[in-house]
Amino acid sequence: MATHILQSVLNPEAQRTPATEGSGAGAPSWPMAPRPDSLNGRTVYLVNQGFGGSDLFMEQLQAWFAENMPTVKTVIKRKTGFIFRDDTTDLWKEIKEHGDAVVFGVAG
Repeated sequence: MATHILQSVLNPEAQRTPATEGSGAGAPSWPMAPRPDSLNGRTVYLVNQGFGGSDLFMEQLQAWFAENMPTVKTVIKRKTGFIFRDDTTDLWKEIKEHGDAVVFGVAG
């Protein structure tokens, strides 16, 4: 069963409902970025926030993409600075210039 859940989470074609203001505890009040029609031939940044275990998760996610979606280029990056503060403008600039999607990882 865990494999099924994992595939649902990682499946880029999965449907999701955008969050709206007041949609629940912890739900973002900003809209999600537009989802690309496909990831084929695109670059996905896998950002390790520095929380315990997120580096291993990103490596496993990169291996998943290599096996299941080999046309997707993945780039693993480690967020610099403090894990709870957004002080990584150089990384966000790089992703905007060279990336098509981001998986921002937190583990624990």
